[in-house]
Amino acid sequence: MRRPLVIFFLAVLTVLFVGASGHPAPAHWVATWTSMPQLTEPGNMPPAPFTGTDRVLDNASLRETAQVTAGGPRIRLRFSNAFGGAPLPLTAVSVARPVSGAAGVSAVVPGSVLPVTFHGKSSTVVPQGAQVVSDPLPFPVRTLENIAVTAYLAHGQASTSITSHPGSRTTSYLLAGNHVSDTELPGATPVDHWYFLSGIEVLSPASAVAVIGDSISDGRGSTTNGNDRWPNVLAARLHGVSVVNQAAGGNRVLQDGLGPNVLARLDRDLLSTSGVSWAIVFEGVNDIGTATPAAAPDVAAQLIDAYDQILVRAHAQDIRVYGATITPFGGNTAYDDPAREEARQRVNAWIRQPGHFDALLDFDKVARDPAAPSRLLPAYDVGDHLHLNPAGYQALGSSVPPGLFRNDG
Repeated sequence: MRRPLVIFFLAVLTVLFVGASGHPAPAHWVATWTSMPQLTEPGNMPPAPFTGTDRVLDNASLRETAQVTAGGPRIRLRFSNAFGGAPLPLTAVSVARPVSGAAGVSAVVPGSVLPVTFHGKSSTVVPQGAQVVSDPLPFPVRTLENIAVTAYLAHGQASTSITSHPGSRTTSYLLAGNHVSDTELPGATPVDHWYFLSGIEVLSPASAVAVIGDSISDGRGSTTNGNDRWPNVLAARLHGVSVVNQAAGGNRVLQDGLGPNVLARLDRDLLSTSGVSWAIVFEGVNDIGTATPAAAPDVAAQLIDAYDQILVRAHAQDIRVYGATITPFGGNTAYDDPAREEARQRVNAWIRQPGHFDALLDFDKVARDPAAPSRLLPAYDVGDHLHLNPAGYQALGSSVPPGLFRNDG
């Protein structure tokens, strides 16, 4: 009775790890979680006393959680100082498993804390404008598992220009002193931002899809600590594929907004992200929405040219690019205007036309109200007539065909 069971499991493992050639799929480093680095705005800086007159996080620990989207036996961490006004000295770093496996909690499971090293050392300094990658860590992770990363800065970063991802929709914790090895952080200050940590990579045969987007992909309107943005929904539906979210609220394709414009950040956030085979471009609403009505036609034309540039540059790296149509903003106080709506329709018509993007994701069709196509479906509208609620994000993530993410050689 036991022999057929053993044969069955061997067959399953063969299907999972052996490709069409009959050879095991090679493991490589692939991004399993990312946060798009941004210059931190004054309102998103660490609260007092963690921001001083000339430095941040002086003699302080930062604990943050992140959900990986592909599993594997080893991980490594990326820390970014892209926008720092001074070198970023990381005195000590650890990785651990959060209590109950939850996002946004301050406590970690006893016995799960593992020190992070850099070139065999417990500390490192990230130069201005640079990033560092940790040594490989024997810290196995499962698909959709939350992990906790704690960093201690003995003397802080000597600048009030720092790198972060404000729209984390995930709670992090700040506490004076060195607590990288502590399982509990009593009295820690909660903040709903990520600082410095910009990526987690896993050793895996998986490939990654990178989402290039704005606040709709960054999850404005989603549940804090709920991991229910539409890229999270997509990640839960895919097997053997990592989904990394390179989106930020207020971001634009053509001009800087909150974070650099897409054409400026494409090399960092797409082309240099480990293991990416596909990209989803779902951005442009802020370019149209912030344009004057008179300039909207020109912005539409420039957006189309920019999409073509993204395709050219990504295809040169053998990355397939899927275009998502821009969702409605009718009724939004800042964006609603007939000229802007006409520009949105023009851009969407180009995205839908065969021969441009490698595949179409018609998010406009998914999210719009059939009775009023320039508006979001009321059941998906978070209330500002621009961003979606968790039900809307579930609909977007569920509409993406999983078959688009197959490596056929």
